[in-house]
Amino acid sequence: MSLIAFDFDGTLSDSEMTVLLARRAGAADEVAEITERAMNDELSYAESLYQRAELLSGLDEELVDAAFDEVALRPGAGALIERLQAEGHHVAVLTGGFERGVERALAKQGVEADTIVANRLPMEGGKLTGAAEGPLIEGTKDDALAALADELGVPMAETVAVGDGANDLPMLEVAGVAIGFVPKDAVRPVCDAVVASMFRLGKVFEGYDVLPAE
Repeated sequence: MSLIAFDFDGTLSDSEMTVLLARRAGAADEVAEITERAMNDELSYAESLYQRAELLSGLDEELVDAAFDEVALRPGAGALIERLQAEGHHVAVLTGGFERGVERALAKQGVEADTIVANRLPMEGGKLTGAAEGPLIEGTKDDALAALADELGVPMAETVAVGDGANDLPMLEVAGVAIGFVPKDAVRPVCDAVVASMFRLGKVFEGYDVLPAE
């Protein structure tokens, strides 16, 4: 068994959850600018998430639900997760994005991740408070990957990480195999392979003997 850890926004999904929420809060441009700065490593992830959450303060629960309903997996992502699980691999989603969006997107494709480590946007009185909480705000994905590998008894050499942005760098650096999914320039140098589709990702998994050739 290997541990396969995926980032979510920009990797398993091309939706950016905070952008979907921001559109409904009338703060899309500000949020997109903060996201871009964080992805290019100009702003710490924690700082960027707190700033974006603050811009969403007061957003109504109904609108939050509608935004999470729009989150979707990339074509072929659900089938690839099923192939990995059928081979006995543990599929984890390690994301600075939000649990509810990840769960909705997976459920739409009829798949489940074995582990989801994600953040949350707390609500009070049916509205977002403007705060953010969760293990991957101050915490980093290398620690999350190492803790999960340890729990499962999987050596780090048998872990695979797939991501695209600066906050994926820590897990890509420590994983046995690092795969960039259309990675940002700051991320590309640490990747063992770079792909631009779930089909190509499947082929890379075959190349590393994670999956049998189809």
